[in-house]
Amino acid sequence: MIKMSNARIGIRPIIDGRWGGVRESLEEKTMSLAKAAKELIEANVFYADGSPAECVISPCTIGGGAEAAKCAEYFSTQNVCATLSVTPCWCYGSETMDYDPTTIKAVWGFNGTERPGAVYLAAVLAAHAQRGLPAFSIYGHDVQDVEDTSIPEDVKEKLLRFARCAVAVGQIKGKSYVGLGSVSMGIAGSYCNAGFMQDYLGLRPEWVDMSEVRRRVDLEIYDKEEFKKALKWVKEHCPEGFDKNERPSSRERKDWEWEFVVKMTLICRDIMLGNEKLNNVTPSDAAKGQNGILTHGWHEEALGKNAILGGFQGQRQWTDYMPNGDFTEAILNSSFDWNGKKEPFTFATENDGLNGISMLVGKLLTGTASIFADVRTYWSPEAVERVTGWKPEGNAANGFIHLINSGAAALDATGVQKDENGNSVIKPWWKVTDEDIENMLKVTDWCPGDKGYFRGGGYSSHFKTMAEMPVTMIRFNIIDGLGPVLQIAEGYTVILPDEVHKKLDMRTDPTWPTTWFAPRIGANDAFKDVYSVMANWGANHGSLTYGHIGKDLITMASMLRIPVAMHNIADRDIYRPHSWSAFGTKDLESADYRACAAYGPMYK
Repeated sequence: MIKMSNARIGIRPIIDGRWGGVRESLEEKTMSLAKAAKELIEANVFYADGSPAECVISPCTIGGGAEAAKCAEYFSTQNVCATLSVTPCWCYGSETMDYDPTTIKAVWGFNGTERPGAVYLAAVLAAHAQRGLPAFSIYGHDVQDVEDTSIPEDVKEKLLRFARCAVAVGQIKGKSYVGLGSVSMGIAGSYCNAGFMQDYLGLRPEWVDMSEVRRRVDLEIYDKEEFKKALKWVKEHCPEGFDKNERPSSRERKDWEWEFVVKMTLICRDIMLGNEKLNNVTPSDAAKGQNGILTHGWHEEALGKNAILGGFQGQRQWTDYMPNGDFTEAILNSSFDWNGKKEPFTFATENDGLNGISMLVGKLLTGTASIFADVRTYWSPEAVERVTGWKPEGNAANGFIHLINSGAAALDATGVQKDENGNSVIKPWWKVTDEDIENMLKVTDWCPGDKGYFRGGGYSSHFKTMAEMPVTMIRFNIIDGLGPVLQIAEGYTVILPDEVHKKLDMRTDPTWPTTWFAPRIGANDAFKDVYSVMANWGANHGSLTYGHIGKDLITMASMLRIPVAMHNIADRDIYRPHSWSAFGTKDLESADYRACAAYGPMYK
């Protein structure tokens, strides 16, 4: 990927502009708030590559329009995606506010009695609302003394949620989505909606035909040394699972398929991110025979597409005669490969870019691998007991949903990573250990592809999620006449007795990875029971992210002006721009729709 400066948060220290005693008395306090916010954010918010988020502070406090312009000029050189204005006092609202329509905005007004920071906060938020510039409000619950430099816990919560979400939004802007292939089996999410990606996300959509993978295999446009290393690792750590096919492929064919899917993984990664080593790959004899071929190096291919996510169509035009993309998708989406731990690359099965976006936002907010799956089957407690004789209990007591797809899920979904207390977790990728990697590989095998689906063969990752963990299921959908919407369902992975799991799993495809998911119910009609969650889900796919991150997703969606169509988050935990309340306070979901429609896409 092209190396770009990180998306930063610009901190704007706002001050009473009256010289002659007032301003001078506030300089130290105002700048101390800015520095405290910077320190808090940089210690707790991270980019997708695991490095700390970066904040820049205005070169001066801002008491009026001239200093606001000086700050804006500086921020324009710093790739600032969001601004946080901080103040302990009354200031001049519209004279000091951030007017840049492309930045995400928040204002922290110090809750003190010596100077009316709350009055400025109210005044400047009113100015933002009048000018059509949404801004988040941050105001502490309890009064602080003027000399108190600490940040209250409720203020920390809002500062960090704003920063996490803003940095996530900022990392997407200017990158690409690369769809390898076209629409898979008529799945609407596979249709790359360029307008949505450009207007709402700031993404450049790119299309690459799947024949490019075959071209690079045939002409050996990949790092041959890394291929040898990867193939050796695969032979040592990726055992074949059982072959369900009545007419299995020959050993020779299976070995060729292994080599092909490893090459395919390298090639798909290189198409997305680029690879400087391709500059020095000598064209093969087959390539040299082509007219106009380069004599040394593949310089265009080395550049890549500057992608932050991609997708692979596969079915059916590819998989009817070539090995499927399951191995490639599983390894790219996981937190490791033959080189050790790595940032998961978001790569959507069946080229479902809307599920890819769902996976991406989960990864950006948490640093963890996202799990792609079909939202396949609702199992009621009664149906489970009828089929298995076992009555579900615990988190499974009200029924659960079978999340399963053809071997493309990240291996992090095995649930065998452990934290310092021995709890099962999915870690931010930079915290994954060699022991975690070994454990994930131990409980995964790779079954030859079901030729009923995949005539060209390939290998599906095969495992089950082996721990109960908090997770959030995520899905973006596009509705004609409405635009994009987001669905969120917090819940838990659940563990079934081995015999129960086997009986239920065998009814679908036992060569694929399985996660049993129980959403948290009772929040509203869409969550009155598990059946209702399944019935209201907007597509055949969903993405799982570790942890209950619904609060962050709602905040991030409001930054993108995408309404949330379904969620099970308490009203008290919803944090959106202050002006959303002007669209209604009784029905927050309805108000969200009206606000998003009024403000429109972030980048249009």
